[in-house]
Amino acid sequence: MIGYYVHHQGRGHLHRAVCVARHLRVPVVGFSSLPRPAGWRGTWIQLPLDADEGTGGPQDVRAARAGGPQDMRDPTAGGALHWAPRHHAGLRDRMDAITSWIARARPRLFVSDVSVEVALLARLTGTPVVVAAMRGDRFDRAHRLGYDIADALLAPWPAAVPEPDWPRHWRAKTVHTGAFSRYDDRPRVPPGDPAPGPRKVVVLLGAGGTDVDAAALREAEASTTNWTWTFLGGPHGRWADDPWPLLCGADAVITHAGQNAVAECAAARTPAVVVPQDRPHGEQRATAQALAAADLATVRMSWPAPQEWQGLLDRTARRPGSRWAMWAPGDGAQRAARLLEHLSAPPPCTTRRDTPRTAGPPCGSQWTEGAPCGSQ
Repeated sequence: MIGYYVHHQGRGHLHRAVCVARHLRVPVVGFSSLPRPAGWRGTWIQLPLDADEGTGGPQDVRAARAGGPQDMRDPTAGGALHWAPRHHAGLRDRMDAITSWIARARPRLFVSDVSVEVALLARLTGTPVVVAAMRGDRFDRAHRLGYDIADALLAPWPAAVPEPDWPRHWRAKTVHTGAFSRYDDRPRVPPGDPAPGPRKVVVLLGAGGTDVDAAALREAEASTTNWTWTFLGGPHGRWADDPWPLLCGADAVITHAGQNAVAECAAARTPAVVVPQDRPHGEQRATAQALAAADLATVRMSWPAPQEWQGLLDRTARRPGSRWAMWAPGDGAQRAARLLEHLSAPPPCTTRRDTPRTAGPPCGSQWTEGAPCGSQ
């Protein structure tokens, strides 16, 4: 049995969890403040929120310290944690839901994607923990604690572009799966014969918030010729539950540098312009720098001026989409699932030296020495 915590910000954590769970051959129970997602095969326990509206993340810590009720003056416990406001009923109830389940189910492993507090809570029950690693500056006290106590760090990016400056003991327990997305098992929509007329660009901004306003998007669109623009998410676009056909049919994609958005562009093998957005710990800037170092995308660290877009799109469309295979090989979710199965497997059975040869096998009639207990 595996427990799997999913953070509620954006949809990248959720999509990633569904991808991994689909390939697991052991039972998995999901925990999140989000409702049960379509395609989740196991039990889903919806948790109460651990914050009131407008709070609940690193970006709100300074505001919480500056004013408000006394209980919210130090939600980080002096910087040791990321979010643990005093006397908050939602926080208390969600932690109780997790620990009560651990006491009943006795899972072999718990995955945190991603919360330092949840990872620490599970580890304090004696449960091994896998933490979904994230790029950027993770050297604050809370992140160091979460990464230090993890039995393994799951890095959904290729080993060829590792995070610089990670300490040796983090690198030693990191498993690089390559990027993966909900589309890895889905056939790519063939582009067909090039039709006369404008080329297509999809602007993929998602649900996690954006630094680009609607006016900047309209200016970019108006500055180009021979390009038709489709906006998905953000302040100027519509929401599409299934953007896959649009991504595959585009000549270029403009996106932020969130792990999930980049993974979906890579799965479609569509050339991309990547513009990182401001996120805690510089996560998207670090991802964009890795993409630039590997020459996998056209990377701009800030939103380009309107007059730059025509040349950027024309150059990007000439990039070979096949290079994305280095970032997203297509089997990342399977690799992640195999890691979780390996870490959650019972320890190998061993035969006591003083056990009579006529004694029955300790793990069942089909037991063989060295096999996991109960695995036969």
